[in-house]
Amino acid sequence: MNSHRQEHYTRETPPRITEALGQSEKFLEFQERLSRVAPVNRPVLLLGERGTGKELAAGRLHYLSDRWQRPFLTLNCSALSPSLIESELFGYEKGAFTGAAQRRVGRFEAADGGTLFLDEIGNIPLEVQEKILRVVEYYSFERVGSAASIDVDVRIIAATNANLKALAAGKRFKQDLLDRLSFEVLIVPPLRERGEDILLLANYFAGRMALELGWKEIPKFSPEAVAALDGYDWPGNVRELKNVVERAVYRSDSLRIDEIVFDPFLSPYETRLPESGLDSPGPETAGKNDPPRKPIKEAVWDLKVEMLEEALARARFNQKEAAKLLGLTYHQFRGLYRQYKAIED
Repeated sequence: MNSHRQEHYTRETPPRITEALGQSEKFLEFQERLSRVAPVNRPVLLLGERGTGKELAAGRLHYLSDRWQRPFLTLNCSALSPSLIESELFGYEKGAFTGAAQRRVGRFEAADGGTLFLDEIGNIPLEVQEKILRVVEYYSFERVGSAASIDVDVRIIAATNANLKALAAGKRFKQDLLDRLSFEVLIVPPLRERGEDILLLANYFAGRMALELGWKEIPKFSPEAVAALDGYDWPGNVRELKNVVERAVYRSDSLRIDEIVFDPFLSPYETRLPESGLDSPGPETAGKNDPPRKPIKEAVWDLKVEMLEEALARARFNQKEAAKLLGLTYHQFRGLYRQYKAIED
């Protein structure tokens, strides 16, 4: 292997080893499947929602394989224009196009002997997909502007949150390439299916943020904060959880975290009209005959208790059935129920 060809990219994208955290059944099942395929020298396709940790999974596949001492390079295909992806992957010769002042080594050549992770592979143009298929089938390619064939030994790991089967059916992704890449397809579980891991990850991110802020102790989440974390659906998955927790830690005035803000874009200055469409009361009439209202947190909690008790009664105190009636996972229901019992007792 030519060490010179890797110099640019190994310096630009150094390997990162990060431990995945989790103890839920879904997480452990995924890690077991990942560990089984890691030593097998075949392409792997990672599917999953945004923020689930597909790049982290790709890194673990590489470092658990026999290639772990060789390069692990990545390319986010959604971050480049279609015209740049080909030259980024395969490199180019001097004079191949306007601005090509010297030869440049591409990612495939620099990853020789190691692993190339192609993130958001659904964004790659069809003509470039054809060249990738040639690498997968014949282990060779040509730089842009050259007819000389270059042999490489690269394992491809690809990832996307797009529906590749639908793209292939619509002729926007090559079916032959999809067949080649899908030796094994691993679906990264979303955070909402990993209930037991939410608080584990939250404590981990809180500890890291406290260390970054120079705190000597790790903050703790209040029961209300724990219930809020457990009851949220996490559309942005682990990446969103990290942001929410780090924001909560740095905003906290003590080592007890009470407030969890899921949407930092909500404006405290917005005024909303009542849903009835009637005008809001003017300053001269507002509050004159209205009964005193509870603080919003207390009112929300009372509503949760009412719905919880009603669901338990309808389900004859079968907690799994009550969770279904409330549209919660069993783990989310248990978090709410524990908080309810703690306050009631």
